[in-house]
Amino acid sequence: MKPTAFTGRLGVRHPLVLAPMAGGPSTPALCAAVSEAGGLGSYGAAYLAPEKLRDEIRAIRAATSRPFAINLFADDGVAADEATLTAAREALARFRAELGLPPAGPRAALPDVAIPPLAPLAEVLLEERVPVFSFTFGIPPRKMLDACRKAGIATMGTATTVAEAKALEQAGVDFVCAQGAEAGGHHGTFDRDAEPPLIGTLALVPQVVDAVRLPVIAAGGIMDGRGFAAALALGAGAVSLGTAFLRCPEAGTSAPYRAALRQARDDATVITRAFSGRAARGLSNRFTREMSSAPIAPYPIQNALTREIRATAAKLGDPGFLSLWAGQAAPLAREMPARELVAQIVHEAEAVISGLRAEP
Repeated sequence: MKPTAFTGRLGVRHPLVLAPMAGGPSTPALCAAVSEAGGLGSYGAAYLAPEKLRDEIRAIRAATSRPFAINLFADDGVAADEATLTAAREALARFRAELGLPPAGPRAALPDVAIPPLAPLAEVLLEERVPVFSFTFGIPPRKMLDACRKAGIATMGTATTVAEAKALEQAGVDFVCAQGAEAGGHHGTFDRDAEPPLIGTLALVPQVVDAVRLPVIAAGGIMDGRGFAAALALGAGAVSLGTAFLRCPEAGTSAPYRAALRQARDDATVITRAFSGRAARGLSNRFTREMSSAPIAPYPIQNALTREIRATAAKLGDPGFLSLWAGQAAPLAREMPARELVAQIVHEAEAVISGLRAEP
């Protein structure tokens, strides 16, 4: 496979990025395995405390000397007013009771379990001089991006529209990840309150490629060499795959999560705010169905309110209350070591590209 602006800039062999999957699936082992295989491993670290993040970065470095990315959320979220918070708590009360959990704690307890703010986490990235800082949910402060540039840290932002891609370019990032609607997990839409635009990967990527001068990474629904080759044909300089790696042994995917993925169908995913307050795509389950019209607190308060429910369900092996983030092509996921999966996907893409060239 020919080098691209992406591989040349980062010094990786393959234009393949492991999508960050915060909240469990991301592990140092998975990140390092993809980097060792010639791609760019990524670690979704948005939920970690700063010192835990530092430990994980050092664990990745102990397992690979190749480039990797650390992903954080650029949106610190907003507080909930008392009425909204009360309504959200009441909507979750029956689930907590069913799982044997006590009623949700008072408002004062929420900051202790909310998503850590961006600034102290980004400071760790600067101190550790990670190779790549990727982010979603908007754009970090310009001062933060300038500090990364000064430290030699490449930056990669997520865009779900052409306008967002242009804003990232204006902010001075090095790469734009064009995230199509098919993608699993949180949609990177800048406006936390807006409905995600749901522009498909096939439509979004070439428009972003035409709109910016930066290397573009295609994300959303790419699971194998066919999708890989198609994304490159659209003008992408690299592809990002997340759901494809959820069944790898190195991933921190829980047992009930893995079982649900094995049973996934093409029409199994939904977009929900029920778990975190932000729109995200995952496998439909009891929680997403029964919370579809329930009151929901804003991000990240809703994430704090549902954390114990998710953690308890995981311990009980009950997928009905888990955030089963997955893209629309989840049935194509394969169960094999990450290094083998990278090699297989690259081999498939090369075969597809070679076959297209052979056509008269």
